[in-house]
Amino acid sequence: MGHRPMYCTNDDKDDCTKFDDRVRNGMPFVKTFGLEELFYKHGVDVELWAHEHSYERLWPIYDYKVLNGSYEKPYTNPKAPIHIVTGSAGCKENHDSFGPQKDFCAFRANDYGYTRMQAFNGTHLYFEQVSDDKDGKVIDSFWIIKDSHSAYN
Repeated sequence: MGHRPMYCTNDDKDDCTKFDDRVRNGMPFVKTFGLEELFYKHGVDVELWAHEHSYERLWPIYDYKVLNGSYEKPYTNPKAPIHIVTGSAGCKENHDSFGPQKDFCAFRANDYGYTRMQAFNGTHLYFEQVSDDKDGKVIDSFWIIKDSHSAYN
């Protein structure tokens, strides 16, 4: 879990809207302390982020490349971490709006709400995004299934 996401499609000027994001790549010019390569190298399944006042689910992604498990089942044995930006619980600053849709974004919403995660066993995680603006309606849900947990290639 982290505060500032590596990727997002919001239309503000935060790091996640830039190609050379500091969380992803590290400090400018020296490129140290970046997290994306570290998480990929160690096979991190899911990366949960906040900061943006919205909800966004990404396809499995590494270095701006979508690496789905397959076309039919993108979250079954994905080939990269799955990023979820879940900063929509609310604040006095209101929602963050979105810019243009990007290829790496699977679903997004700027309803006030929260994310629920259930770990069913060592291979199956289930996620739901609940909208408070829609009286508790689940507006997004998906499974992540990984048969083995190791570094991505």
